[in-house]
Amino acid sequence: MAEDADVFAIVVARIGDTLLATPALRAVKAAAPRGRLTVLAHRKRAPLLANLPFIDRLGSIDKRSASWCGWLPAVRHDLAVVWGHDRPLIDYALRRARKVVAFEASGLPTDSRLIQVTRPNGVHAVRERLALVEAVGISAQDLRLAYAVAPEEAEAARHWLEGRRGAGPVVGVQPVSFPTKPHRDWPIDSFVDLLRRLAVEFPQVTFVVLGDEGAADAGRRLQTAVEGRVIVAAGEFDLRRSAALIGELDVYLGVDTGPTHIAGALGIPMVALYHCSYPGRNLAPLGHPALRMIEHPATGAAHASTDVSMSDISVAQVLDAMRELLAGASTT
Repeated sequence: MAEDADVFAIVVARIGDTLLATPALRAVKAAAPRGRLTVLAHRKRAPLLANLPFIDRLGSIDKRSASWCGWLPAVRHDLAVVWGHDRPLIDYALRRARKVVAFEASGLPTDSRLIQVTRPNGVHAVRERLALVEAVGISAQDLRLAYAVAPEEAEAARHWLEGRRGAGPVVGVQPVSFPTKPHRDWPIDSFVDLLRRLAVEFPQVTFVVLGDEGAADAGRRLQTAVEGRVIVAAGEFDLRRSAALIGELDVYLGVDTGPTHIAGALGIPMVALYHCSYPGRNLAPLGHPALRMIEHPATGAAHASTDVSMSDISVAQVLDAMRELLAGASTT
């Protein structure tokens, strides 16, 4: 690809899946440093990509709006990369670019400009997304996720914590995933047990419960069970303000969901718990300096289905990982 190539990418996905595409986007810009990289994301997730230095223009799109866009004559992009198999997204890309690359799927148009890539199986999600740009000769040197907190967002997060936190480290707790994936949740009783033990061993630690309104009930239960040590931020902030708060943590603890990917992108010391049907070896942040990945004991087994309970991950195992990270945070 030419160093001055004009590329646009479509990333219509959930929080984690959007961030998992950032190493590929970084690689595209590195391959065309004098070109222009435009990224179109779902309007609710586009803020995740704001302020990233390798994105020149950021906009939003979805399969409905894509059907109405790109019909008027315009300067064509050299390449479009589409993470998403919805036909309207592919059709839009073909209207706007000289070449389009996407994962193969049934029902896609027959067009010599469309490169359909076989989706790789059993690889890390970052490498899966990289398969699209590798198909046009682009390779990645940096596999870390990317997120950029603006200075004013960081200042607001620090201000919010002042007067609420104790004198010691601040631990973010993401107790639930999203409603359609409840099998990825570690039991709230396990969180209660863990936080009680940590509160005894690290008497100056403050716990901040993260997430949206769906995590608020779990947060209030933790607040009652570990009196005086838990702040509930769940449901209080929008996506970027929540991410800024994650950026101020000393340690992050969470199940496999969007905020866990944000913590990974920010390089926060973290303990992440993964269900066997979504193993950490395929989802945990790559190149993370202080990650303690806890896989479900059934990971890799023939019976690794969504029916397997996360309660099989013991409190003792998570406690050991948290002790290790908190010991380091308490001495800094």
